[in-house]
Amino acid sequence: MTSVDQIVLNFVYPFVRFNNYFITGYFVLINTTYILMLLIAFKAIKKYSHHIQALEMKTLFLTPFAKPVSLLVPAYNEQTSVVESVKSLLQLQYPTFEIILINDGSSDNTLKNLINSFDLVKTKNVFRPQIHCQKIKGIYESSTYSNLIVVDKVNGGKADALNSGINISKYPLICSLDADSILESDVLIKVVRPFMEDHTTVAAGGSIRIANGCKIFNGRVIKIGLPKSILGKFQVMEYLRSFLAGRMAFSIINGLIIISGAFGIFKKDKVIEIGGYKKGSVGEDMELIMRLHAHLREKNEPYNITFVPDPVCWTEAPENLKVLGLQRKRWQRGLLESLLGNKRVFLNPRYGIIGLVAYPFFLIAEGFGPLIEVFGFILFFVTWYFGMVAYPLIYLFILATIVLNILLSIGSIIFEEMTYQRYPKTSMIIKLIGLSFIEVFLYRPLTVWYRLVGIFEYFTGKKGGWGKMVRKGF
Repeated sequence: MTSVDQIVLNFVYPFVRFNNYFITGYFVLINTTYILMLLIAFKAIKKYSHHIQALEMKTLFLTPFAKPVSLLVPAYNEQTSVVESVKSLLQLQYPTFEIILINDGSSDNTLKNLINSFDLVKTKNVFRPQIHCQKIKGIYESSTYSNLIVVDKVNGGKADALNSGINISKYPLICSLDADSILESDVLIKVVRPFMEDHTTVAAGGSIRIANGCKIFNGRVIKIGLPKSILGKFQVMEYLRSFLAGRMAFSIINGLIIISGAFGIFKKDKVIEIGGYKKGSVGEDMELIMRLHAHLREKNEPYNITFVPDPVCWTEAPENLKVLGLQRKRWQRGLLESLLGNKRVFLNPRYGIIGLVAYPFFLIAEGFGPLIEVFGFILFFVTWYFGMVAYPLIYLFILATIVLNILLSIGSIIFEEMTYQRYPKTSMIIKLIGLSFIEVFLYRPLTVWYRLVGIFEYFTGKKGGWGKMVRKGF
């Protein structure tokens, strides 16, 4: 045996063997956990549905006692969809609410379209700034709709725009929305329910679904459809997994560390208490939730941050690779920014379930998961090529990386059909189930790559703002 052979035998082979077992174990653990979360979420949503059926929702909430809500809608170059979104919001079934749309220095016709569509008139209104934000250039009110306000300000990013909206808002609950959001008419009734039933609730979020392929008229989804592109359909499946399984499961244990910036509602005083949204953040939604958890745990103040599965916000998803890549890289930078910016929480018993369960899970599975997956995959297939992997381990690896992933997707689709049935045609469900068999080979590697680039961008200090989301409009 040569010295080189001895080195391989003593050092390389043990390392390779450890990697193969580690990466296989990682995939088994992560995907099994997601499937268990799906089962837990299914049970929880069934219980929630029975509870809701026992309530006469509209009778209970459409009363003078319903807490008024300020809807904050930051907009940057949203000329194609902003008018339809505002129309959608104006038709919400809720006793008292205001819409504050913040034009964050758009360079397109966002402001002009709003002025023309809603008869906006510039006012001399003043406000008390409770959170720092960029200069407000003008505040407009609608001559047609008394509850519509449009703020024109110097560009400062999404977090800064939301902070300016908080300053101008007058109600105790604030609801952050994306400018391309289309809300179902009863969403406020549903998402405010936790605040009415439990005074410790400080934040709640609803479900996000893909609007691509849907027929929208006068700010309403009047016919649900699937996106025409396969990329859009893959995202439909991805959103079902994320919201129905992941967020519901973590909500049960008060371990939810993200409420989508496209649709989240908060107690305004608690948001002001922690200084509002972090300026310059690219993951302002998750970062805010992390700070809320940490702040309230440090104060030993009882609180609840919850996910409400049935109120749905429809949003436009990217249908080309360039825009999808920009979005996912930004999401990954925002995830790492939120986690590593609050690293004192990690494995700290003081922060309870957040520090001991939710934070480590998201850090390993979502934060650094792409690094583990790519490195592990490469080394596994190299060793398989050279015949250094036993066949039982190969079978287990295939089960962990492919079969469990497919089962998770199919389970989420069936879960949707058994609960809220937002996709009414059987053919839609069959298409999604069929695509789940190829998604793991096409879409998942693509998003892992984008997330890997996002990790690199974060650690090399690449700055990111809103990013450019190319809208087709509703």
